[in-house]
Order: sequence, then C-alpha cells, then structure tokens
Amino acid sequence: MEAELKRHFLFARLDQAQFSRVLGHARRLHLDDGQSLFQQGDPASRFYLVSRGRIKLFRLAPDGNEKVIELVDPGHLFAEALMFLNRPRYPVCAQALGETEVISIDADDFLELLRESVDLCLALLADMSLRLRALIREIDDLSLHSATCRVAAFLLGQAPDGRDEFELDVPKHVIAARLSVKPETFSRIIKNLKSRKVVDIKGSQVRLLDRAALEQVADVCALPVDAA
Repeated sequence: MEAELKRHFLFARLDQAQFSRVLGHARRLHLDDGQSLFQQGDPASRFYLVSRGRIKLFRLAPDGNEKVIELVDPGHLFAEALMFLNRPRYPVCAQALGETEVISIDADDFLELLRESVDLCLALLADMSLRLRALIREIDDLSLHSATCRVAAFLLGQAPDGRDEFELDVPKHVIAARLSVKPETFSRIIKNLKSRKVVDIKGSQVRLLDRAALEQVADVCALPVDAA
C-alpha cells in the first residue's frame, strides 16, 4: 500500500510522519464485479485510489437509466476534490468493473494535514500547476492534430479533377474560419505541411507535392477511436 500511494503526486510530498498518519487511516478494500463502493448522495467522507481492476463512476437518471461519467484505472484517484467542500456528498455512484481493489483514504484527516502545513499546501499546488500545464499542452496538441486533418481534407477537396495544382479562390482567413481553425493555427499547419514537402503554397497558388502523404493526414481523423 505504501509504494502505491507514494507513486501518486498527492502523497509524494508528505514527510514520513505525515505519510504514516495517512497510512494509519487508510484501508484496502476488495470489491467483486458489479459491487457498489458508494451511492450517489452518500456522505463523502473518504476518497480512493484504484489499486487493481477498474471503477465505473455514473449518475442515475430519474427514470433509472445510468450515465457513465468516468472509468477509473489503476493508479488513479477519484473523489479527492470533494474533501474541499462543506459537508460533501458523492455526486455519482461508484461500482467495480471486474475484481477490483481500492485504497480508501480518510478525507477529513487528509484535509486536516493540509491545514496544519502551509509548506505542504504550496508543494501540492506547485505539483498541480505543473500537471495542469501538461494537460493544457496535451489538449493543444490534440486540437492541432484535429485541425491538421481538417486542413488536409480541405486541400484535397479543392484539387479539381484530381489535379495537383490549383488556386484557392477565397482568402486564407476565410478558409480558417470555415474549418473552425484560428488563422495563426492555419498558418502554422500550412508551414508544417510545407516543411514536410507535402504541399507548396505561394499566395493563392497551391501545389500538392505528396498527395499520398496528404491523404494519410486527412484520413487519420476519419479513423475509429480504437483503430487510431
């Protein structure tokens, strides 16, 4: 249990006394397939780290149908943010998918640790900021990837009768707006395609240098998620 917890950033900054205190209140729980961990609306007195298996978080609609919110894999925490709320309750149900193990952490005691140590709070804030910046970079990369696909598909669609040379009949900023791409992002994508010798664009004149490569770029966004 100790090694599993220390791998997560939320516990990595604890000193030995603080960590021993967390361990003293932690419990390892074994769940059978389909077993419930907590129900929507239950008091949120603990949060969890998935050790093995997977946890399904879902909400129940008034008609009894469930809406899956998240599937939590091993090594990931869930319900930890609730400890910062006043008299929190779980907003979702949690259920095991397959044989599952979770480590249960006392939320009130962990919050008290944070209240007792400004240094610990600042260290955790620094770690969270770094993780947030990494996530923002990942989102930017994914957005650029999707935009590149759309630009590639547009250029292929503009080539008349399969010819590799043609003229764009609308301004580039209009094309960018049509493709839901910022003008600066559009320029960045074109520059990248030019540097890879896929296309050559001078003013409104376009020449496809490597149609097969451009088709491959355009086709990526059309692939099913499990095939990408």
